[in-house]
Amino acid sequence: MLVINTDEHVASLSYTRVIEALRIGHQSGVDAVDRMLISEQGGAAAANHLLCWPAWQYREFLGAKLVSVFPSNVPPVPSISTVYVLFDGHNGEALACITGAEFTLRKTAADSALGASFLARQDARVLLMLGAGRQAPHQIEALCTVRPSIDRVMIWNRNVEKARRLAEMMGPGIKATAITDLEAAAHQSDVICCATGSATPLLHGSWLAPGTHLDLVGGFTRDMREADDEAVLRASVFVDSRWFTVGHCGDIAGPIASGAMTEQDIRADLFDLCAGRHPGRVGHDEITLFKNGGGGHLDLMMARLVYDLARRV
Repeated sequence: MLVINTDEHVASLSYTRVIEALRIGHQSGVDAVDRMLISEQGGAAAANHLLCWPAWQYREFLGAKLVSVFPSNVPPVPSISTVYVLFDGHNGEALACITGAEFTLRKTAADSALGASFLARQDARVLLMLGAGRQAPHQIEALCTVRPSIDRVMIWNRNVEKARRLAEMMGPGIKATAITDLEAAAHQSDVICCATGSATPLLHGSWLAPGTHLDLVGGFTRDMREADDEAVLRASVFVDSRWFTVGHCGDIAGPIASGAMTEQDIRADLFDLCAGRHPGRVGHDEITLFKNGGGGHLDLMMARLVYDLARRV
């Protein structure tokens, strides 16, 4: 069994390559996916979580990812740790144990970028990033990969100094600045990406300009929200997977529970988009919303790519 640390193979995991692997994976399909989440309530502190995400492509590959999320950790201790185990779909043999933060960081960002390749305007120029944690620079890089027209990035974070540090660390090809007026920035943005752990909406639908693409990443439980009901009322709503995202993520489950939308209002998921069953964005002024809910099927697609690359070395 191979033991692969993705943090040591970043050079081979370009966003162009990872996004294409997810596109091909969605075209091929996944036969079974599940999810388990158990939590430790932290009182005044944020809750800690353990997630298990298995998936299976029959007669090909199967595997599961374990994720611990401890949001109160103080650097250099990471708040998220993962390990993935990949098995042979023909005989059940364990093929690889995959570790490293880059596995999830790059998979998550590529999921958003794949959605944006169908849903963001081709001429998008201004990106607003909500959140300045470890995921944020990956979201920016991946979204700029599919929309190279982006030439300005605004970064908002509750801790403005953290937003400034992220802006300073971005590469020379990305003009990034920290901002404090979130509403004003939203009005100016063509693409808005939210990667926070917020339990209450930070982004209001009334702030969205015609043609905006909204990418919601951070909320992975029913109690987490990054955008309000007005956002889904104004937008064409898409998700990465119908079966996984609808029941588990507050940015979709919340508006359904309030009556702001129904499950039938979801236009398509990535399986539909990658298979050509839905065209994605259909108008220049259309507001699109993509909920990046994650899921074991995405991790299996990522694991297949990592395993294939490791065998070539």
